[in-house]
Amino acid sequence: MGMSVTISAATAQDVEQIFRLQYLCFQREAELYDNYRIDPLVQTLDSLRAEVADDLVFVARLGDEVVGSVRGFTDPDGTGLIGKLCVHPRLQGHGLGARLLLAAESALTAERAATRYRLHSGHRSESNLRLYRKAGYARVGAVTGADGVQLILLEKDAADRDFVASA
Repeated sequence: MGMSVTISAATAQDVEQIFRLQYLCFQREAELYDNYRIDPLVQTLDSLRAEVADDLVFVARLGDEVVGSVRGFTDPDGTGLIGKLCVHPRLQGHGLGARLLLAAESALTAERAATRYRLHSGHRSESNLRLYRKAGYARVGAVTGADGVQLILLEKDAADRDFVASA
């Protein structure tokens, strides 16, 4: 019988595994946009260490291996910003991304008093956009990232989280 995947808060000891996983996972996005300068691929190890120290960062573990991660923090108006959700390619399509997203939302509400959640995805990233729509997110706008990629902005109210999670 195989091991189950667990989700927990990231620790400083997870940073290098998150860094490698992020690089692996976002290759597909870079290829999709023919742009290998997207933020997750150019982030430094030191800035990731700072995020793990300051933000809410969760990892999915299969045994000792980090196979997924997500980050979140709140802005001054109480919006929980969620980013860099990634799942190892061999485990995609099994609901792990949705579990990580729910962990981030729950912690942003419980620990940071988020009243709504916001995230973004590239306009060509259909599987990501499908996941977010299924989780109750709606498009609220679009921007062009510093790397030139067109991003779709999505939001949902924190009050809607319980309904979507139980649906």
